[in-house]
Amino acid sequence: MTSSAIWHPFTQHALEPSMTRISRAEGAWLETPEGKRIFDGVSSWWVITHGHRHPKIIEAIRAQAELLDQVIFAGFTHEPAEAVAAGLLKIAPPGLRHVFFSDSGSTSVEVALKMALGYWKNTGRRRTRILALEDAYHGDTIGTMSAGARGVFNAAYEPLLFEVGRIPLPKPHHAQPTFDALEIACRKGDVAAFICEPLILGAGGMLMYDADALKEMHRICKAHDVLFIADEVMTGFGRTGTVFACEQAGISPDILCIAKGITGGSIPLAVTMCSAPIYDAHLSKDRSRTFFHSSSYTANPIACAAAAANLEVWRREPVIERILTLTANQALCLKDLEADPRFSNLRQLGTITAFELANAQQGYLADITLALRARLLERGVLLRPLGSTVYVMPPYCTTKDELKFVYRSLVDTVDEVLS
Repeated sequence: MTSSAIWHPFTQHALEPSMTRISRAEGAWLETPEGKRIFDGVSSWWVITHGHRHPKIIEAIRAQAELLDQVIFAGFTHEPAEAVAAGLLKIAPPGLRHVFFSDSGSTSVEVALKMALGYWKNTGRRRTRILALEDAYHGDTIGTMSAGARGVFNAAYEPLLFEVGRIPLPKPHHAQPTFDALEIACRKGDVAAFICEPLILGAGGMLMYDADALKEMHRICKAHDVLFIADEVMTGFGRTGTVFACEQAGISPDILCIAKGITGGSIPLAVTMCSAPIYDAHLSKDRSRTFFHSSSYTANPIACAAAAANLEVWRREPVIERILTLTANQALCLKDLEADPRFSNLRQLGTITAFELANAQQGYLADITLALRARLLERGVLLRPLGSTVYVMPPYCTTKDELKFVYRSLVDTVDEVLS
């Protein structure tokens, strides 16, 4: 453990004054300077897909660093960015035609919201209202916090946030009130866009809904000319069992947000893809219709080289087969918990499993969280429960034995903590 002047994210330093120092990583494992190995059960906040330090991605980073480290992306371009854009257009849902680079999941969603509002302004129709699912989380910038659920994450920043219409989370068997609420809101004619995390709300508690519900929400938006934004920052690149979660519903969003797994988790990069009409609404000899967004490191060549290498890994290696194997192994481990009354609401979507601790305090600030996390770390497992919700989201290289080790450690740790 180490203490420093660094202020860490989502950390209450009064309760967690020391951080675990990591010196290297490989596959599904992290390693401390003392040689202790820690299984990365959350893919280092959902970013690591194939495993840490995939050799082809690391080699691409190394090679690009020898050629071009950074260049302004206004007025210039480079081969890694062109390769990523071309590669994404081949695998993204049909109808997405343009690629805008940024550097994090939050900014990819912020870009999406600005694209949507810019589209309506530039086409001369006043639509400014945003709709989002209840319990959503879309990031930590002002627009993304506004689109996310109000709560402990953003209570201090409430004066900065704009009002967003809330749609109930789809329930099993397609509860009609969900769709009625969306239909009524869209019918008013002032809605610019509806944004959702397809099939699973991540930080909201790994809340899952089915593909038919996603398809119906998309249909309603299309019927009322409301732009549909799919936030696939977490779900993209295989987490749900397909490259993009939208595939399972057979839908194409107007705007698609991608980050986390785009580089295999090796280095920050994000993309917002959009359909031709959204791009065309900003295309004009009138400079006031320019899309006014950038970050200093837009389309950084080294990050783009990592993303291009990741796309090549998807083309050349049996990634989907690995995902299917991990999915099957996750199902077996989850089944072993079914008879244990301490675990409730067991659920799975692709490579992700989640469940609640039945007798624990509920909510994100549940007291059990820190104790469970610390005890698991002692056993060599990194998990970050969302309050009383425990989830397991490991890299695709995870073996059956490694997964059994995680669940065995979890069961033993829950014994200790609850007692």
